[in-house]
Amino acid sequence: MDNISTPNKPKLNITLIVAIMLAGAFVAILNQTLLVTALPHIMSDLNIDATAAQWLTTIFMLVNGIMIPVTAYLIDKFSTRALFITSVGLFALGTLIAAVSPNFGTLLVGRVVQAAGAGIIMPLMQTVFLVIFPKEKRGAAMGMIGLVISFAPAIGPTLSGWIVDSYSWRTLFYIILPIAVIDLVIAIFALKNVSELRNPKLDMTSVTLSTLGFGGLLYGFSSASKGWNDPTVIISILVGVVSLYLFVTRQFKLKEPLLEFRVFKDRVFTVSMIITVIVFTAMIGASTLMPLYIQNARHMTALHSGLIVLPGAILMGIMSPITGRIFDKYGAKVISTIGLILMAGGTIPFAFLTSTTSITYITIMFTLRMFGMSMVLMPVTTAGLNQLPTHLLSHASAMNNTLRQVGGSIGTAVLITILTNASSSSALLGNSTENALIHGTNMAFLVASGLSVLALILIFFLKEPPRKKTEKQEEKAKASPVNSKRKTISQS
Repeated sequence: MDNISTPNKPKLNITLIVAIMLAGAFVAILNQTLLVTALPHIMSDLNIDATAAQWLTTIFMLVNGIMIPVTAYLIDKFSTRALFITSVGLFALGTLIAAVSPNFGTLLVGRVVQAAGAGIIMPLMQTVFLVIFPKEKRGAAMGMIGLVISFAPAIGPTLSGWIVDSYSWRTLFYIILPIAVIDLVIAIFALKNVSELRNPKLDMTSVTLSTLGFGGLLYGFSSASKGWNDPTVIISILVGVVSLYLFVTRQFKLKEPLLEFRVFKDRVFTVSMIITVIVFTAMIGASTLMPLYIQNARHMTALHSGLIVLPGAILMGIMSPITGRIFDKYGAKVISTIGLILMAGGTIPFAFLTSTTSITYITIMFTLRMFGMSMVLMPVTTAGLNQLPTHLLSHASAMNNTLRQVGGSIGTAVLITILTNASSSSALLGNSTENALIHGTNMAFLVASGLSVLALILIFFLKEPPRKKTEKQEEKAKASPVNSKRKTISQS
């Protein structure tokens, strides 16, 4: 076991740690969306149907969602270096298996191994950033994470669409593999430990309940396209809800819980997590709805739908570090209130789409809502995490990532269901397929608009503590002429 380094030790190269972890997180998140556009090509090449092909994305999400709650235990049990090397190593191995897979079964195994590594990377990176950066600099640090979270998923479908049109779908994995391997090699030689080990005990009953709970919910809601009356959907969600209830109640009885739900006793953390889940759901849901409208109702290509959402994703990526720095100076409430107003203002117009709505207008509105989200997602998350003591950060990070994953899955399923039902009702009234789909899209975005307004209301319940002065600000204040004069008067 490596010796543990703390943020106070001068040998700790924070820039290198940040670069290594951001690279690992980028390829892990990029990988989640790369296969969406490539599925038809994989179906043709491996001679599988759409149901089997969908498992390539479903299994990744499931394993990822199951691994995230366990990361709080792993972060406290194993050193930063060992855990990151293991996670990136697993991801690289899974990528290699997927790239050379001769059949569907092997490809599915590759995706499982990939997801096992990817599920650890994000919560680990978030926890490490919270440890190595002081509170007054955490906003900028979390802004860099926001850049990865927003930019990687957005370029995935566009990049994938361009590549599979010209090359084999295996090229997608061969592009990711060198990045993962290089990051792994650098981590082996350069990454240092930053977390303090607590050697917790692993409660296998909690692991089982967590797997059934989060896995059941994720699978159930991701399969909701089959219909809410489908036995698989009903049973999966039911198993998930019951298991999750048993899991949560068990955590309160354990001295060393697998996932510490007592973090929700802090009001600021609770409100921040609710807002984060709503905003993330609105982001993922809209990213799913928009291609359906563009491709099926407007009959444009997948590349077109990717290009329409790309400017917003790029702007969100650029703004995330900037809004992080603004958060460090002014806190979350002011910037997030402005962001939620922009988000709502950019979402409401999508409830009034027509068959002739300008693509330029759609791109601008989508970019506006993404701009607003960049001012909310990471500042609000950081505000909540800042309220907790260091020993709870691993649990809070795992909770944050788990809720985002589950919330995004549930929110997307609900929005797609609204779109489907509203489209069917419209078609029964005699409307064309295209007009029925547009009506369904409008209804789904109407609900998304309501969620945006709800988040805007909730931001007023976010009560942040007063901003503390940094050491530099305090030194500057002490050295100011006013303070010097006061000091002279008090001495006299």
